[in-house]
Amino acid sequence: MERLSSSVQSWVEEHKLASIGGLWATAVGASVAYGRRKTPQMRLIHARLHAQALTLAVLGGAALAHHYYNPSSNTNNSSSLDYDFYSQLPPAATDDGQENERWSW
Repeated sequence: MERLSSSVQSWVEEHKLASIGGLWATAVGASVAYGRRKTPQMRLIHARLHAQALTLAVLGGAALAHHYYNPSSNTNNSSSLDYDFYSQLPPAATDDGQENERWSW
């Protein structure tokens, strides 16, 4: 059983978008089939609503799993951050009030 779950997990990890798309299509189909007493327009609206909520839940779970299984990816490396970016830009105007040509339209 563990071998099956690990193979399913590895397939889902390799095919993330296909997994989410398949889950979304399944949710839309199930929601349309479940809401038989409603008008067709209302069935489609509710189906999309349910599928989008399910998709957001799956994406949130994937983000949590990524955060949980990859703890090294969420540590900030201060040497890779460039805080001096804005200090390296030229000033918008010179000392005598003339507009810098790099900032003019």
